[in-house]
Amino acid sequence: MALNFLTQDLAIDLGTANTVIFMNDKKVIDEPSIVAIDKLTGKLIAVGSKAKEMHERTSPNIRTVRPLKDGVIADFDAAEMMIRGFIGMINYKKSFFAPSLKMVVCIPSGSTPVEIRAVRDAAERSGGRDVALIFEPMAAALGIGVDVTAPSGSMIVDIGGGTTEVAVISLGGIVADESIKTAGDVFTSDIQQYMRQQYNIKVGEITAERIKIEVGAAISDLDEPLEPCIVSGPNLMTVHPVEASVSSQEIAHCLDMSLVRIEQAVLSVLEQTPPELYGDIVKKGIFLTGGGALLRGLDKRLAKKINIPFHVAEDPLRAVARGTCTALKNSNRFNFLMR
Repeated sequence: MALNFLTQDLAIDLGTANTVIFMNDKKVIDEPSIVAIDKLTGKLIAVGSKAKEMHERTSPNIRTVRPLKDGVIADFDAAEMMIRGFIGMINYKKSFFAPSLKMVVCIPSGSTPVEIRAVRDAAERSGGRDVALIFEPMAAALGIGVDVTAPSGSMIVDIGGGTTEVAVISLGGIVADESIKTAGDVFTSDIQQYMRQQYNIKVGEITAERIKIEVGAAISDLDEPLEPCIVSGPNLMTVHPVEASVSSQEIAHCLDMSLVRIEQAVLSVLEQTPPELYGDIVKKGIFLTGGGALLRGLDKRLAKKINIPFHVAEDPLRAVARGTCTALKNSNRFNFLMR
C-alpha cells in the first residue's frame, strides 16, 4: 500500500477562463488559464496571472496562449505546459521519491471521446498516475451540496468561460443535458463588438472583461443602480484617444441575444426531463453556478422566462472546483467517475 506522503490528491477544474486546483482538500491554485511561451525556443515563460499580464501586451518573441477554447483543449502542448506549470507552483513537501499524483479533472458534458482523451492524456503527461474525469454539471451539483445519488431530480445551469452546461441529475447520473458554446467568452466578445458599433472604440479582451465585471447585467431594471463604467481606447477611424461611459442597461441590451440562447438550452433540457423529475425541479428551483451566474439579475430574467425559481449558488465561480474536490475524496463511492 502506498504511503500517504508519496501520493498527492489533486482536484482540477480545468476551465476555459480559470483553473482551480485543490490539493488534499485545500485550494492551492486559482489562476487564469493562460500561458506565455517563447516563440523561438518553445519554452514556457509564465503561467496564470503572470502570463495574463503579458496578454495583448507581448513582444514579437512572446506568444500568449489560452490552451482551452469552448471548454475543451484547443492546444494540446500548451495545455500540458499549463498543467505542469500549475503543479510546479504547488508547494508540496518534496520527498526522495517523486510523489504519485492522483487526479480528478472535470470536463464539459458535451465532450466528444477525442476531447475526453485529450484531457486524460494532458493530465497523465503532466504527472498524473491515477486520473479520473467528471462532467462539469455533476461537479457543480456536488459543489453546492446537492445529493446527486438521491432518487429525485436536480437541475444545474453552469455558465463557465467557454460553455454553458445545463443538466438534470438524479440517482448519480445525468438524465438530460445540453452543452452550448455561449458563455463568458461570448459575453466578452459581445461587449467588444458593442463598443465598436456604438462608440467606435476598439477595446481589448481585458477591458471588455472589466466592463462585464463592473456593469454586467442581464436585466435593465436592477434593484440597485450601478455607476457607469468609464472606458477609454482608440477611435477606429481617427485612432485618437476617446472615452465612453457604459451603463448596465447597455450591457443588458448587448448580451440579450446570447442570454436568449441560454434560455433556449434550459427549455430544451426541461422538455427532455421525465415528468416526475420535472416536478422535483419545480419544487426545488434551478441552481445557477459558474462565473456567468454573477451577471446581475440573471436569476430574475430566467425565472420570469421559464416560470421556475432560479437560485444563484454561494460562490458560484468555485462550485465546480469544490465539487471536483468532493468527487476526489469520495472517488471509491461514486461510480459516475470516468477512469
